Order: sequence, then C-alpha cells, then structure tokens
Amino acid sequence: MRIATFCAGRRGLRFLEKLRELAPDDQLVVFSFPEEAHEPPFLDDIRALARAAGATFLEARGLEREDLATFFRDTPIDLLLAVGWRYLIPRKVHGRARLGAFVVHDSLLPRYRGFSPTVWALVNGEPRVGATLFRMVDEVDAGPIVDQAAIEVGPDQSIAEVMEQVTGLYLALLERNLCRLRSGAAVGEPQDERLATFTCRRLPEDNRIDWAAPARRVHDLVRAVARPYPGAFTTFSGRVLRIWSARWVEPGRRFVGAVPGRVTRILPGEGVAVLAGDGEIQLGEVQLEGEPPARADQVVRSLSTTLGR
Repeated sequence: MRIATFCAGRRGLRFLEKLRELAPDDQLVVFSFPEEAHEPPFLDDIRALARAAGATFLEARGLEREDLATFFRDTPIDLLLAVGWRYLIPRKVHGRARLGAFVVHDSLLPRYRGFSPTVWALVNGEPRVGATLFRMVDEVDAGPIVDQAAIEVGPDQSIAEVMEQVTGLYLALLERNLCRLRSGAAVGEPQDERLATFTCRRLPEDNRIDWAAPARRVHDLVRAVARPYPGAFTTFSGRVLRIWSARWVEPGRRFVGAVPGRVTRILPGEGVAVLAGDGEIQLGEVQLEGEPPARADQVVRSLSTTLGR
C-alpha cells in the first residue's frame, strides 16, 4: 500500500515515526516544508526519517507546481494522511487517494475549526481539549468524524505540556484507526454544523497583554503562548517585556484606586504582582528585549512602574 503523508512540526515527525512503526511494509510518500524562524526545527528530521524509512520525500508548501501535478497524475495513492499541514490540499490531490484522505486536527470538532485551536482553547480557559481524526473535504475541518480523543486541562498547565499530551492523542488515534483506514472502513459521521465554532489566524500583536482584561484572562494568554511560542508581551521603560510564566492570584485584595498594569508588590525570590482588570497576577519568568530571561523581581523593582505604557 502507498500512503502519502503531509506532515510538519515535531508532532508531524512523531506521527510519521508511529506510522512507520505500525505499517513497516507500506510505501510512504512524505511531504513537508521548512519551519518558520520562531519554530523549533523539524524539516531536516522529517526528511532524514523519510529517507531512512525508504520513503519518497518531497519538499513543498503549495501543491500547484508542475512537477507535483505530474507526480500525482502518475503515482497511485491508496491513503492520504495530513498532520500539522498548513496549506490547502486541493481536491485534485486528495480526491486521488483510493481509500480516502484524512486529517488529524487538535480540537474536538466541530468546535475550534481553523488556526491554532489548542492555543485559542487555552486563551479561552477551556477545561478540556482534544484531537479529531476526520475525512478530508473541500471545506477546512468540516469532514465526517472518524474518531476523537480528549484530555482534561488544568487551569495552570502551559501550552508545552498540553501540546505534548495532545500529540499523544494523535498517536493513539492513528494506532487505533490505522487498520480501518487501510481497509477503507473509516467512513465517519457528519459533523453537526450547529455546533461549529471557528478560530482566526493568530498574529504577533495578538500576544500583547491588555492589562485592563480580567486577571484570569491575562494568565490564560501567558500560558497559551509560552514556549515554544513567542510569548505574551507588554512594554517596560519603552522596551518589549515578554512574560514566560505567571500565576493568577485568587481574589483577595480589593483595589478602589486601580491602575491596570501597575506593579502592586515586589516579591523577592518570586516575582512581582501586577494589577489587571479585576485583580492581581503574579509574574514569574520574564525577558526584557535584548536580555536573557530572568525572574520578574530582578527586572521590575519599583511600585511606580506601570507595564504597557
């Protein structure tokens, strides 16, 4: 059997490793593309793994190149799988897969269709996230659902922890469904369009902290875009200050003279407390532009400081 795998990111690499483990005798055709500047590298590892597995490897973002059109016209594909792929796979490609084309998406569809669903889920404080295996159709993330898996998310878990757990769900979905995929039995159930929700593509400015927002919302943004993402940020003395860790301070002190972004406490050895829209948030690890990461109390030392100004 020939399986075309469109994969990117470290998650795509691990998915490809699991696929080769589960289907050692199948012929693989692997597509990937270069990582962005802010991402951990993955392309070279995916290429090396593909070649070590005796797979055909093709580097491509879009699929409109003439050589790729010739490849798909002349190369029969039994099954197509996409993981971490960020570009449209046209019908003339996914429609050629004899047993169908399938995607694994990191949300519990039909909720969180679109971009960066796990990041958005943490930004929104969702207590539960997951992954969905579904059949590819022309509309993004809208095909029939073959299988889903979910995990509970703790209120203080960072994106790195959650991503690792969701990657485990990807591998579990592949393991328990590959036989059905290879036999053509993975038909899937239509999604309920009444329950569909959508996410925007995230831009760098979306990671700017709004100190007038509720403290829990600020905390959720920080943990949602922490490493390996670029980090939530504010300004301090005219320079960008990235916040790598923070802790929501349960409501205690009530402020009737409130300035969002104002430093309210210096906590030696721990960090600093900053006022948000409805309470305080404690900043832990921060990084001032052009300097190495440090504890917040080593960077911000005055109660006259207002972040974000």
